[in-house]
Amino acid sequence: MQRTRGFYSQLAAGINMIINYSFIKQDYKKQTMETQSHSNDINPGSYTLQPVGINAIAAALNTKNEIKTFFQQLRIPNLDDLLARLSPPPGKKSFLVFKNNKYISVLTENIAFFYVNYESSVITCFDKQEYFVNYSLEQIQGLLPDKQFFRLNRQYLVNFNAIKEVEHYFARKLLVNLIVPTKDKLLVSKEKVRQFLGWLDDR
Repeated sequence: MQRTRGFYSQLAAGINMIINYSFIKQDYKKQTMETQSHSNDINPGSYTLQPVGINAIAAALNTKNEIKTFFQQLRIPNLDDLLARLSPPPGKKSFLVFKNNKYISVLTENIAFFYVNYESSVITCFDKQEYFVNYSLEQIQGLLPDKQFFRLNRQYLVNFNAIKEVEHYFARKLLVNLIVPTKDKLLVSKEKVRQFLGWLDDR
């Protein structure tokens, strides 16, 4: 979004250049007409244009060159990237689960994290309700937006909104604490630390 704001600021500067150039041209035209009118008053049969101030001409030419250079250097943001930033994140909106002889649709936005329990994937919601789901953790990860969910390790896939705090741990690892209690310590390996911190900062 910062790149987009920078583009529009640059564009506004370019428009101001064009406006200034237009005023200079108008002033040039006005001076020319006044000079011509004066000349015609003296000699009605003459329509020769008289020289106009060199400063006005230089200013007009200089502004014109600035406008040309500006638009040559203007970096227009990639349209796909711009649309991606403006659009809501893609991904699966809900998961169909079965509990107490009922099928329930669990909204993805209500899910704090997914984890593996005895080779089965489990959904844990912000209200601490849990549901088994018929997907592997790898499949679930592929169905969800990377910006919202992060694979901490083999067992846990967590929602950004569920993260309470992150602490330094032994051996250059990170300990992740969620707002919903977990059965295990959520550790990020030292190999994933940079990727994880970059993901947290990419908002």
